[in-house]
Amino acid sequence: MSGNSGPGYKSNPEHRITTKPAGGRVRVTFNGEVIADSWEAVRMDEGNYAAVYYIPRKDAKMERFVRTTHTTYCPFKGHASYYTLSSGGKTAENAVWSYETPYDEMSVIKELLAFYPDKVDSIVAGPG
Repeated sequence: MSGNSGPGYKSNPEHRITTKPAGGRVRVTFNGEVIADSWEAVRMDEGNYAAVYYIPRKDAKMERFVRTTHTTYCPFKGHASYYTLSSGGKTAENAVWSYETPYDEMSVIKELLAFYPDKVDSIVAGPG
């Protein structure tokens, strides 16, 4: 650990975030195009929220992503950067986020990509 612990863990120790390998293939489509396809995704479960899949950049069509100035902050994960997706003339503003320098407890998601389900066609996780 680098000494960069999330302040949320100290102030809210009962809050649970778990990460584990997705256990299969995760595919994301946007405007009918597969924009991410990975066997190395990480599944994150946090509280009562739906599971979120984080995908390595090497498994995404990064030419479809344009970084925006939008950012958010989570006291458990850190600061998130955002990307707009573009494919076939269609765009989805701030549809993708990434923690480029997450807190130590969430280092497993560093520089991985997550997608808002309502801004892409589908996120399919399964055995293959």
